[in-house]
Amino acid sequence: MHRAAYWHRDAGKVCCDLCPRACRLNEGDTGFCGVRRRTADALETLNYAAIAASAFDPIEKKPLYHFYPGHKTLSLGSIGCNLRCRHCQNWQISCHTARDDDAPLPQLPPAEAVALALKHKCRSLVWTYNEPSIWFEYIRDTAPLARAAGLKTVLVTAGLLNPEPLHELLPHIDAYRLDIKGFSAEFYRWLTGFDGFALVLANARRAFGAGCHVEIVTNLIPGRNDDDASLRGLAHWIAANLSLQTPWHLTAYFPNHTLQLAATEVSSLERAHRIGREAGLPFVYIGNLAGHPAQNTYCPQCKALLIERQGFQILSCSLQTPVCPACGFTLSGFCL
Repeated sequence: MHRAAYWHRDAGKVCCDLCPRACRLNEGDTGFCGVRRRTADALETLNYAAIAASAFDPIEKKPLYHFYPGHKTLSLGSIGCNLRCRHCQNWQISCHTARDDDAPLPQLPPAEAVALALKHKCRSLVWTYNEPSIWFEYIRDTAPLARAAGLKTVLVTAGLLNPEPLHELLPHIDAYRLDIKGFSAEFYRWLTGFDGFALVLANARRAFGAGCHVEIVTNLIPGRNDDDASLRGLAHWIAANLSLQTPWHLTAYFPNHTLQLAATEVSSLERAHRIGREAGLPFVYIGNLAGHPAQNTYCPQCKALLIERQGFQILSCSLQTPVCPACGFTLSGFCL
């Protein structure tokens, strides 16, 4: 176990301040996330440096399309989550609560994580698979080492972290790939069991304001978050609060975990794509649908094909700098 950050004592309870769930713990209790436990009169984190999943991935798999396209990343995940999404793709680890009788997970201390990424010629280190917010202490210790070694740092997150710990992390984070799951508090309560909607939006603004590269993902669930009004509202929110050139990934839902609705229709994804473009967002992408032309990057001004993709693979890229070689249009926020 490792001493946790962000907690206080109150009326005999140990209170976690990391996320808005604000768990109040008696002796031996574990928070909702499953990895923060009261031990004696303090809070301990049970997953520091504990690796439940790891892979060498193309950065496009995150998905990040405008952040050093085509590079290889070391992706790391642990156990636990502060949400319980009905359709979670990684529920086996995200819903796992640390138990005393568990077989120990492999350990990858911060310096070793950086060394592993460098050994395999990765350009970035990504915390993903489960929710990285509850891996706070490990990321806080690893990210500065990674950046000092020349690696980029990436959070793939649902954004449910309190402002103070987020502000501590952001100076060490290069890219913030955020799920905005829908555009209402009611939808968040239905999908995740918790109303984190306002905080997620506020954290997107905080990350963007701190200079992080931000890309947004929305998984379209038929009949739940894919109505025109919700999509239009989210598209206009991105344009007004982040940037017109912020990439918005619209991904197809498939039945998973406890949610067994029919998969997203291609026509629904294409309708959402049109809504995003009509709202003024030039970089709206369709994901989880191999071979669709809306996976490619086109110049907003002259419509030239800049990056052609097939799944997670880049087939061609004409960009040497963040400027369209055909017409000179500047691609704001594009990292190469």
